[in-house]
Amino acid sequence: MNCSVQTPQTVAKDAKQHTLSPTCTGASVLGIKFSDGVIIAADMLVSYGSLARYLDVERISMVNDNTVMACSGDIADYQLLKRRVEEQTHTDSLLSDGFTLSPRALHSWITRVLYNRRSRMNPLWNTYIVGGLESYGKPFLGYCDLLGVCKCSYS
Repeated sequence: MNCSVQTPQTVAKDAKQHTLSPTCTGASVLGIKFSDGVIIAADMLVSYGSLARYLDVERISMVNDNTVMACSGDIADYQLLKRRVEEQTHTDSLLSDGFTLSPRALHSWITRVLYNRRSRMNPLWNTYIVGGLESYGKPFLGYCDLLGVCKCSYS
């Protein structure tokens, strides 16, 4: 007869651990929309707790000719989402159908990803700003946070 007793140590060994607080984080990102375009700015500092650990990390990435995204929060989560966006834009370019990801479409997609991760109780600990020019020439600026809450500028 095989009787195994579950102790807190054996139960905890099999449990899945999610990030409860980010380790390496970037600070503020600023986005401003004006009549002819969008300006997005961020510093390059990444902190490890209160220690200024990395001084030259880019937190703004150009997705394509018309779309830019920037991030504050956990750098590892930013790198994960940035890699997924790069894979998607690479796949789109291989199709050679002339489609490029618009700022509004990228903002909507990021919002869905963040909401999905939040719903699975494993959020990406970031706040994103997406900006750029739409195909019809109007500037777009959008914000989304780790809960999947989004704000857009329509005009």
